[in-house]
Amino acid sequence: MLRARRARLPGRRPAPIPANAKTADKASGHTGPRSLRHRVAPNSRHGSHRAEGAARLHYRQPRHPPLSHPLAKMNHDPNDDARPGATQSDAQDAASGTNAQSGTAAGDALHHRRIRSFVTRAGRVSTGQRRAIDELGPRFVVPYVPQAVDWDAVFERRAPRILEIGFGMGASTAEIAALRREDDFLGVEVHEPGVGALLKLIGEQHLENIRIIQHDAVEVLEHMIAPASLDGVHIFFPDPWHKARHHKRRLIQPKFVAHLVSRMKPGAYLHCATDWQNYAEQMLEVLSAQPALENTAADYAPRPDYRPVTKFERRGLRLGHGVWDLVFRRRAD
Repeated sequence: MLRARRARLPGRRPAPIPANAKTADKASGHTGPRSLRHRVAPNSRHGSHRAEGAARLHYRQPRHPPLSHPLAKMNHDPNDDARPGATQSDAQDAASGTNAQSGTAAGDALHHRRIRSFVTRAGRVSTGQRRAIDELGPRFVVPYVPQAVDWDAVFERRAPRILEIGFGMGASTAEIAALRREDDFLGVEVHEPGVGALLKLIGEQHLENIRIIQHDAVEVLEHMIAPASLDGVHIFFPDPWHKARHHKRRLIQPKFVAHLVSRMKPGAYLHCATDWQNYAEQMLEVLSAQPALENTAADYAPRPDYRPVTKFERRGLRLGHGVWDLVFRRRAD
């Protein structure tokens, strides 16, 4: 009786094991059939499945605080896309597509959405930063609301108010606030590790004159800051978006500056700093073209004493890189 031969599946044959494979294994310290068993042809059917499975095992989703977390509750945007790691722009893209299909007016509005000057990244929050968020966040982090806020009540006093847009990890903010305790500082930052780092400094240095909003600064400025209410604005080292095709994402643009000036009191100052020369030139051009502002210097200003030199700035200066400060004031009405 003839035994039926097993059908051979079509496809490439596995690559033959070289004759000197055992010699190579002995030289590398691997002996026996176990080392040969793991030699899979890279283009074979089983090898591709194994590689795909390994990729799945090593893939990790970005870590985000659960909605039950205090900071997530204070800053969660219901318009955010449901998938992990999606930015607010992604959610607006999805909403725009849905509304466009239904032909609603809201879809047309979202289609022409504002270009954002930042990208939300899922950074790692350290244990100390997380503890600071849990313990100090409820007091020092102000939830975003689309309406004007009584900041005298929030700070529990009436004092000159300085808005800082994009404080990073908060070291300069804390140092300035410690030096100028007679002023109140409202810091706006979208990245959670930076929020946690500044809260940690607030706790360590017992600073009472700082409040934080973790939200888009343009929307904060539009909805939460009353006209002619700010005594100063700090914008230190914003993202330069150095590629020419990304210059439209830069924060300092004529429309934004006009909106910013409307929130400044007459005589209030605007202090910008950058280590990117092309951006410094654009800042000088845009700010000089704003009729409600006047430059305190002929062009670029010397660094004011209250602005500390950051470690990155110090390293750049050692390497011969430039840093440009611009200080403008709002003209009296």
